[in-house]
Amino acid sequence: MEIGPYIKLHRIQQEMTQAELAEGIVSSAYLSKIENEKTEASPNVISLLCTRLGIQLDNGTDEMIREKLQEWFGMLSTENDEEEITRTYQELNQVMYNNHSADSLVMFEIHKIKYFLVISEMDSALSQINKLAEMSGTFDSLHQFYWYKFKGNYNSLNSEFNQAMRMYKVAEEKLNQVDLSEEEIADLQYVIAVTHSKLRNTLEAIEYAEKAIATFRTIYNFIRCAECHILLGISYRRIRMYDKAIKNYNLAKHLGELKQHKHIIQLTNQNLGYLYSTIGETEKAIFHYEEIMKEERILLFERILAATSLIKEYHSIYNFDKAKEMVEMSQSLLEEVHDEERFQLFYYITYTYDYAINQKAEKFESFVIDEFIPYLRKHKDYANLVIYANMLAQHFEGNNRYKESVKYYKMANSTFEELVSL
Repeated sequence: MEIGPYIKLHRIQQEMTQAELAEGIVSSAYLSKIENEKTEASPNVISLLCTRLGIQLDNGTDEMIREKLQEWFGMLSTENDEEEITRTYQELNQVMYNNHSADSLVMFEIHKIKYFLVISEMDSALSQINKLAEMSGTFDSLHQFYWYKFKGNYNSLNSEFNQAMRMYKVAEEKLNQVDLSEEEIADLQYVIAVTHSKLRNTLEAIEYAEKAIATFRTIYNFIRCAECHILLGISYRRIRMYDKAIKNYNLAKHLGELKQHKHIIQLTNQNLGYLYSTIGETEKAIFHYEEIMKEERILLFERILAATSLIKEYHSIYNFDKAKEMVEMSQSLLEEVHDEERFQLFYYITYTYDYAINQKAEKFESFVIDEFIPYLRKHKDYANLVIYANMLAQHFEGNNRYKESVKYYKMANSTFEELVSL
């Protein structure tokens, strides 16, 4: 980065206007030309601007800072304790604006986006993106690679998958212009594969997952291999290649067990349960969901997901006692929830079955028709819409209310056709 954009970055960081920085040194218009590389200022002017900003252009400690930055960047790319990541961030934040080079500072500012995403501060990540947007035109190819990749990460976490893909593709275009590790390239290929999966581009998801796993195998990164196997399992399930899907899930589970990685193990159990449920092997589905429930040290989300999955499986084989037990378990777990929006689907599933099992017909009907189905439509959750429209239709059919039954069977059928066409 040249000196003009470097000065601009510091000015923005310190929330200083051009007029405030330029006062008594140059005009605001001239400062604008310096910042946007439209003129080359004298060394004296540059020195005065830097002094007002409290920055130095040369510092002997910069190599140490670069090493610390690389350590922190690595923390953001792997599983690390959030407290350690935050502690290192705070240390760097205290020294970066005194001990720096232009390149180190820009890389730090761009990686702040990833940091805020890692600690789940989406608003801060967006604020950082907006702050750097006016600087992005001065980024070199390496800066641009991370800039677009991390913006893609933000879009993906915000469920804006088409925009995420656009960002990732621009980052991918930079690969032949920058010197990156094989692991960094594989990570981009993996997130592209995940995004293709979210967009239901199944063949493309397989292509990119295979590229990523080829690299992760050569560097013996078993956890990243496991993540790719899970993604491949999901992709093969979608195109009904069930044997390949099961093989990939089991490979992921084996790697998870090898590294004693609880999250990978539970994720493969959840996906195996879903696959067996899809092909009608209910007992196998129940086995894998119960494996999750046996593990005490899992995330609340995973536990509630398994509990609601078991409600559906037990209900499908008319084991209403076990289904009711799982309903009560899910209700108890939902009381621990703080992020209600994230767990809303589980709430709807739990109480739908609660009302159905306990034969609270009026509550069941109003709850599913007035709340659950509109929620599923809003979130374009077609798979669940098929399930619960069918459930409602069967309920009306069982009560000899055939006109209403036909209405919801039609809804289920039309939604299924829409789902197949995705």
